[in-house]
Parts: sequence; C-alpha cells; structure tokens
Amino acid sequence: FQEVLALEHDADSIAREVLIGLRTTFITPFDRADIQSLITSMDDSVDQCKQTAKAIVLFEVTAFEPEMRKMADAIVECAELVQRAVSMLSDVASKAAELNDIGLQITRIEGNADDIYDRGLELLYQKVKGGDAIEFIRGSEIYKHLEDTVDSLDDVGDEIQGIVIEHA
Repeated sequence: FQEVLALEHDADSIAREVLIGLRTTFITPFDRADIQSLITSMDDSVDQCKQTAKAIVLFEVTAFEPEMRKMADAIVECAELVQRAVSMLSDVASKAAELNDIGLQITRIEGNADDIYDRGLELLYQKVKGGDAIEFIRGSEIYKHLEDTVDSLDDVGDEIQGIVIEHA
C-alpha cells in the first residue's frame, strides 16, 4: 500500500506539472484540451489504483481469489498498453494505426475483465452463501475496486483514441 501511495503522489506531481506546462507553453503537440483530458483521465486511473490498494488494506485482505488475480493482471496489462501509447503520442499521425490497435486491445481487456468480475462475484457468493456475509462484502468491495480500475484505464484508452481521431 505504501508503494502504491508513493506512486500515486508522484503521479499527482506529474499531473500538476503537465497542467502548469499547458498554461505556460505556447505550442503543444496537440490541443490543450486533449492534453488536459488525457492527463486527468490518467490521474483518475492512478487514483483508482490507490483506492483499490486502500480497500485491500482496510478490509485486511491477504488472500486473493483467482478471478481477483486475473483482474489485477488485466490492470497491469492495460497500464502497460497506456504507457506504450503515451510514448507514441508525440508522433500521433504516423503512429495512428498502432495507437488505434492499442485502444482496441484495452477495450478488449476491459470487456474480458467485466466477465471475470461477474464470474468472481458469482463464485464468491457461492463460496459464502449461507455463511459469512462480511466475507462477501469484503470480497465484493475488492472486486468492485478492481473493476473500477480497469474501467478507468479503458477511459484513458478512449481519450487516446479521441486524440488519434482528431489529429491523424
């Protein structure tokens, strides 16, 4: 949790620097509004990662169901794709096809994560049915935070695709 918190603080600093840079830079690689929307959606996804980590600590979760692990893997995969896409934005016109492909990959991963989320909740319910309701609440909260994190990364992918549409 401390590592995630530190990274989230670093990300907040980067977001502030970008927004300050937008106000002081005359020429930008693409529209200021696009940059602002992109950095805001990226900041939201990092904030959601922090909220997920916070929930794990709050609910003292130390063991993770296979579906939770799959959703975490989806988050990492989406984050890596976002990182790759952002590095290509300086040359959006010539990288448009690759950027669109990355956006489609993120959307596909998010769709699969939705299915994993549904299955995970179903299995969790079956596991605790007639037993420990608190265990269901704990698990379902973690699933919801994981799902929200994947969704927020999909929003970043959508912002990137919007930039590509506008500038390619």
